[in-house]
Amino acid sequence: MFDVRETSIPGCYQIFPRVFEDARGRFIKVFHEQAFEERGLETHFAEEYYSVSRRGVIRGMHFQVPPMDHVKMVYCTQGSVFDAVVDLRRGSPTYGQAATFSLSAEVGNYLYIPKGLAHGFCATSDEATLVYKVSTVYAPEQDAGILWSSLGIDWPSESPIMSERDQGFSALNEFESPFWYE
Repeated sequence: MFDVRETSIPGCYQIFPRVFEDARGRFIKVFHEQAFEERGLETHFAEEYYSVSRRGVIRGMHFQVPPMDHVKMVYCTQGSVFDAVVDLRRGSPTYGQAATFSLSAEVGNYLYIPKGLAHGFCATSDEATLVYKVSTVYAPEQDAGILWSSLGIDWPSESPIMSERDQGFSALNEFESPFWYE
């Protein structure tokens, strides 16, 4: 049902679902409770939302701190994105390291992001719609981020379009992480 591939960051997976295509179009199943349970993945998602971004928009690097930290699944339903995660879990063998991926509606692949990772992306198509499933509800008091340019990521946009909030986050080397690797 799913091709679940480990990434360089423990607990973060890139998932490739089966894509059914015929004369009508495409059909993709992104979640199946039993299949996720069998792999030890989160099966309870409290919210789902999406963003629509123009080419060159960077959103991130976002996360929620405990007690509202969450598992996140992200996938494109339109266009494509350059997606990035960074490990913020103290004691992790990949603490402070980033991993990047190309997600697209055409391929149908997505990311499963464990608690303790920051997430962000850059739209690489004229317009990209990214869907987010999260295991806890949005909590403004626990909402946080890391400065996108402090992570050593080679972003595909030299002059990104960004929110003031995302431009104002602290750099990774100034961040005191509340996350622990288990």
